[in-house]
Amino acid sequence: MSIESGKMHPPPRRPSLVSPMFAARKGFTLIESLIVVVVIGALAVVAIPRYAGAKDKAYAAAMKADLRIAALYEEQFAADNHGQYFGGVATADNPLNGYRPSKDVTVTLTAFNILGSQLADWNAIARHLQSSQSCEMRAGMITCTTEHPASTGWISIH
Repeated sequence: MSIESGKMHPPPRRPSLVSPMFAARKGFTLIESLIVVVVIGALAVVAIPRYAGAKDKAYAAAMKADLRIAALYEEQFAADNHGQYFGGVATADNPLNGYRPSKDVTVTLTAFNILGSQLADWNAIARHLQSSQSCEMRAGMITCTTEHPASTGWISIH
């Protein structure tokens, strides 16, 4: 406070660095909000397909692991039963001869037994409920394919 002629006066005001037009501004403008939405959308466009691809790879890995474990059960069964294999459908809720696949995976085991001989074989197909892929084990080899005709190259003519 300055004293002039015995009266007290407030100090002079400094010029404001913020324009009076923006001094009362609260919130975001429509343009700012739209820019944020566009940036989030662009990130989602990149992230969602990568996430879906990672899920499909995880489902395929679970099916392959279940087929490898099924092979152990089949060979152990054959060792105990004169070279004969077992067949059927195994799920997490309904195991088959002690074999229980992962959650949401169904494994169909097919045994080819010629009774009384050592000529026997088996194969297995694993399917995951949340994937279009299926994996098959034949003669110890696992191959995974998708059931979608466009991605496998199958052409269906009616």
